[in-house]
Order: sequence, then C-alpha cells, then structure tokens
Amino acid sequence: MDQEFWDAMYTNVDFSWSGNPNGALVDEITGLPAGRALDVGCGDGSDARWLAAQGWRVTAVDISQVALDRAAAVQTPHEITWRLLDLAKEAPAETYDLVSAHYLPILKSAPDTAKHLVEAVAPGGRLLLVAHDTPAEGAFHGHDGTEFPYADFASPADVRALLGDGWTIETDVKRDRALKANNHHVDIILRARRDA
Repeated sequence: MDQEFWDAMYTNVDFSWSGNPNGALVDEITGLPAGRALDVGCGDGSDARWLAAQGWRVTAVDISQVALDRAAAVQTPHEITWRLLDLAKEAPAETYDLVSAHYLPILKSAPDTAKHLVEAVAPGGRLLLVAHDTPAEGAFHGHDGTEFPYADFASPADVRALLGDGWTIETDVKRDRALKANNHHVDIILRARRDA
C-alpha cells in the first residue's frame, strides 16, 4: 500500500464524496479549543476543510499526490496546507494540538506509521484515531483486487499500547456509524490527550 497503490486508486476509482466531515471527528472535536491540526490520510479533504472552518490551522497530509490535488481543488475560504507524506517512512516535521486519522491503514509491517502518529502530538494535544471494527479473520479487497488480511493491520488498541505514561484516554469506544459504508457498521474511536 504505497504511493503508487493510492495514486492508482484515486485516479481509477470514481468517487462520489459527500464533502461532509467524518461524524466521529465532529462528535469528538466540537467544543475543543482550536489550535494546530494535522489531518493524516486526508483523502478528499472534507475533514481538513471542516477543521479549518472551526478555526483550526490545518495541515492535511496524504500518501497520494492525486488525492491531495483533488482535495486542494475544492474551493474553501480557509487556508489549508496540503502536503505529501508517507508516515511509514517519515515523521511530520512539527507537532500539533490535534492529530486526526480516520480509517488510516496502519500496516503492522510498518510500525513507524503508528509511532509517527503518536510523536506528532504536542504536549497538551490530542490524538484522534478512528478505525473500522473488523473481524480478527478475513480480508478486504483493494481497488485492484488485491486481498488485504485484516490481521495485517494495527488496531486502535495497538496504537493505544504505544502511548504509555503521560497520556490520558478520553474516549475508547465502539460506535455505530451514521453512514454504513463498505459493510463496516461499527467504528472504534480512540481519543487520547498527551499530558502537558
């Protein structure tokens, strides 16, 4: 699942994006003081645009230049910084008050991805990780028919295990999705605050 894979997906698949932010983002972030936000795996940019509209200074990153180009092409009155970044290979250069990742495929074979997510959270900042609640066995199929076993991917619990002391878990729940997409009906939501 490298840049070539994701560029091909965003090039070859006809998306009908809603333009709406993820519901878990709205639920978990509404009411928090705005600061600097990193939207990881920003895809169509809906979450980044919503965060910017709430007053956050947003950097949106994705492994796919095609996704970034499509996201940046959507008009918004708010400034958003769009950056190409492969978290498996490189950590963000700065830390943020919010690091948000929705449905980011974190391969267990690339443990630096989760490590870089955690390291990008500034003291007093929050990590918001949302993932599909998938079975222990089975697989999903990529746009090109490639099979990806669920067991190959880190779960929010795996990321939580990296936090250790100095973090407060604010949310750790399973929640029904408002929009039932791709047969995933339940999300796992982890929100943690790094102590100042």
